[in-house]
Amino acid sequence: MSVALLTAVLGTACAGGEDTVTTGLGAAGPAVPAQEAAQGARAAQGPQGPQAGPLTASGALTAYVERFKAAQAARAAAAKKWGLKETPLLAPPPPDVKPTITFRKGFEVGDPTLPPVFTTVPTEDRVVFLTIDDGADKDPELLRMMRELDIPYSAFLSDYLVKEDYGYFKRMQDLGVTLNNHTLNHRYMPALSYAAQKREICGQQDTIEKRFGTRPTLFRPPYGNYNADTLRAARSCGITAVPLWAAEAFPDRMEWREWDRDLHPGDIVLTHFRGRDAWKGSMADMIRRAMDTITARGYAVARLEDYVG
Repeated sequence: MSVALLTAVLGTACAGGEDTVTTGLGAAGPAVPAQEAAQGARAAQGPQGPQAGPLTASGALTAYVERFKAAQAARAAAAKKWGLKETPLLAPPPPDVKPTITFRKGFEVGDPTLPPVFTTVPTEDRVVFLTIDDGADKDPELLRMMRELDIPYSAFLSDYLVKEDYGYFKRMQDLGVTLNNHTLNHRYMPALSYAAQKREICGQQDTIEKRFGTRPTLFRPPYGNYNADTLRAARSCGITAVPLWAAEAFPDRMEWREWDRDLHPGDIVLTHFRGRDAWKGSMADMIRRAMDTITARGYAVARLEDYVG
């Protein structure tokens, strides 16, 4: 929702009742409960002393608008600082109920009960999902950039690279990033026995749980290659979904899976933890390329785990 739209909402709300702040704009914007607006306003104002009085709906929304404007100004300043062509678009609130995920056509292995393999999340929201694989490059600039831009992303980690600096990925997790499974050693899974695949996947589950306190539900096979044994092993380790990708970002280009070379609602975008020694640019260069493409095509980046898992 834009600042102009929120300002219009405020005018509508002030003419209405005190129980609900309604946009009066139908599908263009949902009603904002007065209680929710008040909570947001109080959060923006900080701790309230006992002398503070209750907020009215119009007063709460005024504070909400001011908070929104300040956040947007900060996002615009961060976008300028990091060299983005435009300020990234804001994602809508996550769905109340996550969509049902099924195998992408042609990606099946003959058993629909196994964790589904997919490249796009079924949604009508104009959002895509940014995912970063392996863990080779551990650039602190990436953490600063993504925090300041407030862009969500998901990491799919391989332990043989991550173990060089678990602390880097703990800092990433502390910033709200979900750490997912990309196997222990990044091996070509279809060449391995079921038992070996299970060791690769379950071993990484155990490692992430030990080091970071969570057990992933999402798994991405190295190189995007898998067979039925891969998915059976993944399921046995607690994996519920296997997101692949519809597009891949590099510092100097985008690569596309689809024939139209475009983004679509719910597309998953892949990139890697890589630096100048492996790429024609840094991680920050890659983020600039990806975000300029995503924003120019009218999409926001949403958090994958809000829709899947």
